[in-house]
Amino acid sequence: MTSAVVSSKQKRWHAIFRLLERDERVFAVLLAVVMVGGLATLGLVPLRPRHRIDLYWLVFWFAAYKVGIFALVTVNPRATRAIFVGALAIDLLLVFVLLSLTGGAESLFYLLFFPLVAVNAYYFGPWVGIGAAVLAGALYALSAALVPPWVGWTPPLILAALFGLPAVTLGLVAERERRARNEVERLNVELTGTLSRLQTTQQELLIAERMATVGRLSLKVAHEVRNPISAIELNAEMLDDIVRGRPGEDMDEAAGLVTAIRDQVNALDALTEEYLVWARFPRPNFEEESVNQLVQELTDFVRPVARRQGVAVRVQIDPSVPMMEIDRTLLRQAILNLVKNGFEALSSGGEITIASHFDGEAVDISVSDTGTGIPEDVAPRLFEQFFTTKPQGTGLGLSIARQIAEEHGGEIKWANRPGRGATFTIRLPIKRTANV
Repeated sequence: MTSAVVSSKQKRWHAIFRLLERDERVFAVLLAVVMVGGLATLGLVPLRPRHRIDLYWLVFWFAAYKVGIFALVTVNPRATRAIFVGALAIDLLLVFVLLSLTGGAESLFYLLFFPLVAVNAYYFGPWVGIGAAVLAGALYALSAALVPPWVGWTPPLILAALFGLPAVTLGLVAERERRARNEVERLNVELTGTLSRLQTTQQELLIAERMATVGRLSLKVAHEVRNPISAIELNAEMLDDIVRGRPGEDMDEAAGLVTAIRDQVNALDALTEEYLVWARFPRPNFEEESVNQLVQELTDFVRPVARRQGVAVRVQIDPSVPMMEIDRTLLRQAILNLVKNGFEALSSGGEITIASHFDGEAVDISVSDTGTGIPEDVAPRLFEQFFTTKPQGTGLGLSIARQIAEEHGGEIKWANRPGRGATFTIRLPIKRTANV
């Protein structure tokens, strides 16, 4: 029970401190303490009978007025400067009225000008401090003129100088302190940004190190697995020849099994090849080639495979596509990876369109399918290495395609088609020719 009470008290104090976090609120509180405290302190000096006023109620209403200033600043922080300028004018007039009611030049309440001018100079700067000091001297002279005896111009001038000198000094110190604090805050923001970038770079380095380790392991495993796969494929081919050379119902069934084995071996070989491409990504060798010819040849290459799967392949070539400096082998691999993805999306038949397009600045090579499109939960991780939704996929096909596009100074984009299916587009800038 006791700890709960202590905790609630601490929360109240924390709430109060949070209210005072802004400089404007601190200034409002400081000015209130100085003025109300000064007024209460000077109220201890006995006044002459003809100048008696009810100082207790005066202190109360003055404190209430300062609470109102604090509330205004809290509710409308954008108008803080205007509120404080108005409060300064009101404070100067209130001190002037107090002087006029308590003896003019003979009243000690002129001392309230000192903290009023000094604190406002600290907040607004030396020029406002000088202006407030001059006004304070003029108001002192006016109160002396209204409430005889007149003391002459020397005391008001001396008081204006005494008000102004510490105010200017305090204002200059405050401006210097503000500049130093702003510089510290700027450096703190820069340091925070640098630390954030360092943390991001460190995470990227860790990921890169893990990827490099995985790459080395993939390369080793792929090399070790490739030899047995080649042996199995060779033996399966020999077994296929033996089985097909012997008639009989059992031999027909055996031939089907051998064919299934060879298909799986070919799938494993394709997987190991994909790992090898990723693990030892070759340095691009750019030469001037025809993108249209590459698209046409690739279409002719995949059409027999597509026919066996019941997939139609269309090609749309833009004759305005110019010759470009590309790595033909790598770019063919990237497009082929997109086509393979399209085949896997059309397991029950459909259509794939391979197209080229030139818009004056870049060449687009797109692969579209009529499948079900990319699900929303898969889209954010589409190009992530080793991420796949396929039972036997490596999760490297799209990652390799993106890397090849970036090596050409381009990018790869995708979009679900309005009807059905998805389109993947490799965009290669023409400016690449000038950069090489």
